[in-house]
Amino acid sequence: MPESEKQARTRGAEAGRFSLPVVLVLLYTAVLLLAPIVAITWGALSAGLGVAYQQLTSPDALHALKLTLILGVSASLLNAVLGLCTAWVLVRDKFRGQFFLNGLIDLPFAISPVIAGLMLILLFGRGGWFEALPRGLGTPIVFALPGMFLATVFVSLPFVVREVMPVLRHLGTEGEEAAYTLGASRWQTFWHITLPAIKWGLLYGVSLTFARALGEFGAVLVVGGGVSGMTETATLFIFRSMDDRNYAAAYSMALVLALISFALLMLIELSKSKLKQR
Repeated sequence: MPESEKQARTRGAEAGRFSLPVVLVLLYTAVLLLAPIVAITWGALSAGLGVAYQQLTSPDALHALKLTLILGVSASLLNAVLGLCTAWVLVRDKFRGQFFLNGLIDLPFAISPVIAGLMLILLFGRGGWFEALPRGLGTPIVFALPGMFLATVFVSLPFVVREVMPVLRHLGTEGEEAAYTLGASRWQTFWHITLPAIKWGLLYGVSLTFARALGEFGAVLVVGGGVSGMTETATLFIFRSMDDRNYAAAYSMALVLALISFALLMLIELSKSKLKQR
């Protein structure tokens, strides 16, 4: 038997065996990721599919889910644009205070979302620094949708920046400079050269932003108040349902949020794999 064929069979046999690190990773994933999803699914369907459907189609549940999707989509769109601009500035430019700004981006990771909601109340609430701004705009900010939107944007701010920055660093500037020498404008260069190269990092950042926005609890509770049918998001609906011992409603809504986030991430992975096969 040729040596190369022996080596190929040896590598195939090694690849077919489960090593200890692989087993540990599978167990870790099963315990921390799969087990909670199975438990939520069991809790949602234990009373029957009809009960779960009835709870999810109640007016309060539909309003909470609608409000959550509005906050998630709007925060993701804003953070996609501003996060991309921030990543571009931090990678492409050099300026005083850059180190401080780069560290400040991770502030939502370091502080509790409850504190973020409290800061918004101190800024825009009664007696706050910008108390006159809501009166000037003619619309309240705290205990209303604008404050909840600001809180959601704040807690999900770092994801796009942190996903795009390493891609931009790896990309370099050679392709952009070549496009400039051929007469392309900055917008044409960004649209045809830079954006296609960073699109997967941007999509991952946006998907993580949306998933984080769907699961936000503390900040929107403090700044929104969690009023049923008004400022109650899906996570607040789950919390209230658990407090009311309406476990079918709580588990059903939790399952819906988990499925939305999972479907979004899987869609990106499938799109990426199909693109690589072309």
